[in-house]
Amino acid sequence: MEFLRAINPLYSLSGFFVGALVGCTGVGGGSIMTPLLVLWFGIHPATAVGTDLLYAGITKSAGTIVHSLNRTVDWRITLLLAAGSLPATALTLLALSEFGGNSDRTNAVITTALGYALLLSALTLVVPKRLLLRRAGRPRELPERLTMALTCVFGAFVGVLVTISSVGAGAIGVTVLLLLYPRIPAVRIVGSDIAHAVPLALLAGLGHSFRGSVDWMMLISLLIGSLPGIALGGQLAAYAPDHVLRPVLACALLAVGAKLSF
Repeated sequence: MEFLRAINPLYSLSGFFVGALVGCTGVGGGSIMTPLLVLWFGIHPATAVGTDLLYAGITKSAGTIVHSLNRTVDWRITLLLAAGSLPATALTLLALSEFGGNSDRTNAVITTALGYALLLSALTLVVPKRLLLRRAGRPRELPERLTMALTCVFGAFVGVLVTISSVGAGAIGVTVLLLLYPRIPAVRIVGSDIAHAVPLALLAGLGHSFRGSVDWMMLISLLIGSLPGIALGGQLAAYAPDHVLRPVLACALLAVGAKLSF
């Protein structure tokens, strides 16, 4: 009974809303959920990021299973990304610990990084689509060794960004991978990116939990709403006007990112 009373229906409603948006647009929940927790609910940025990372790791585990069963995961790409992101995540967690778990300095770093990550995510929603189509029409690949090295380096960049802000593994990750691997079908790129996000988010989220930056009851409340929300959003995706939803979402992310950055 005490457990049920601890469930916050507003968090669950927010989880449902964000889950439905993710199901419709494919944009990672971190770019929506973390600013919502910080700006709307007044949650400390470090706690919002840590809780959202575990939230993302759990929800994307289900997506990874589906993509794996459908054979739409390129595990070579996933491993290359992880080779860069997981060490970078561990180093970033150590650096945050040096700043101090919930200090004003850590708060400022996380808030600023979150703002810029949102701005970058917003740009990937509206700018790259034409560029990606041109790239797909002229699929000249880089040398294999260079592509592998760039994938690892990009993985490290995503590891740092996601650990600090919980944003970056979705829209940014897919955009860059489509540019690096123009011959690989988009569905395999998406599946590989989701598979990579699971260990990244779980490692970063567990690291934040050891620092006391995870609200476990808030996490459960969010998952109660998000899981059915994602299922509904997936069903509505075929009917959702993508050419309308993505620009509107991009404008919202730009506005929130600017508010947090400047």
